[in-house]
Amino acid sequence: MAKFVLRRFAFLPIVLFGVTLLLFVLFQTLSPEMRASLYIKDPRQLNDIERVIQKYGLKDPFHVQYGRWLKQVAAGDLGYSETAKMPVTQAIIQFFPATFELATSAFIPILLIGVWLGTLSAVRRDQLVDHLSRFFSITGYSLPSFVLGLLLLMIFYGMIPLFPPERYSMASDPIIHSPGFSEYTGMLLIDSLLNLKFSVFVDAVRHLVLPAATLTYISMALIVRITRSSMLEELSKDYVRTARSKGLPESVVIQKHARRNAWIPVITISSILFVGLLRGVIITETVFAFPGIGRWVAQAALQLDIPGVMGVALLTSCLFVLGNLAADVLYAVVDPRIRFK
Repeated sequence: MAKFVLRRFAFLPIVLFGVTLLLFVLFQTLSPEMRASLYIKDPRQLNDIERVIQKYGLKDPFHVQYGRWLKQVAAGDLGYSETAKMPVTQAIIQFFPATFELATSAFIPILLIGVWLGTLSAVRRDQLVDHLSRFFSITGYSLPSFVLGLLLLMIFYGMIPLFPPERYSMASDPIIHSPGFSEYTGMLLIDSLLNLKFSVFVDAVRHLVLPAATLTYISMALIVRITRSSMLEELSKDYVRTARSKGLPESVVIQKHARRNAWIPVITISSILFVGLLRGVIITETVFAFPGIGRWVAQAALQLDIPGVMGVALLTSCLFVLGNLAADVLYAVVDPRIRFK
């Protein structure tokens, strides 16, 4: 296993190099004048575009500009975001923990309930549970997230004020911004527990319920469908019939044999899904006014904040590379034959 993981890690620098090269090529589609205008804050200074081009070397050969930009990225300098009014690196550090907290809160029930319901649907094929599962999957996957989010807000905040939007209430604001409250991780649930501020923890959970429920219902449908189809394929194979003919309990046949072999496509979809949640669910964060990275990058795109968009694109690329690496490792854990191929 150690050699398998090391082989996968050896490919990371190559992949990351390709990602940064592709991002820079896309950025280079803008003319030097358009890129220079990003450095000019006052419209009265538009006559200084040539000076800006010379200052930042925007007409230098491609490899010179790429090398200079790559050196800045390696040093953690991703530029300055006018939308966030801070360096891009600092903005990512500020907004990403909230998105990570929301993504994790949604992904755990997505995986647990989705795999359980997909397995149950496959085992009881064409029964009532299977029909209800398929109806749930179709409606969940086809329902727009902003529609579900607005419905949940209407019911559980407008009619029954149980779960408010945003990240925390005004009552928690003085506690969070007090000198005695330390931000260890930037994730409010964990930091409130580490600071022994249980009222803040309960308040943060209340604010997480609706956006997490929206993401769970919509994204879980895909896991249910993938698990069901993969389980149906495994249950039709000879080794399952052999296990049953040997008199093994049905629970052992399902959980130890069939479901273990059905994990491969589930792991693939789950890794992509989790990274998709981590890169910021723009619509959900906007509907619930959740201060995550998705809401920030949407504002950056609308205001042509190129450094902010490029920074998030680079972060997303790295997350996908790490997500694929995690999926490869999990493949080898589930099926030991993979690590020898």
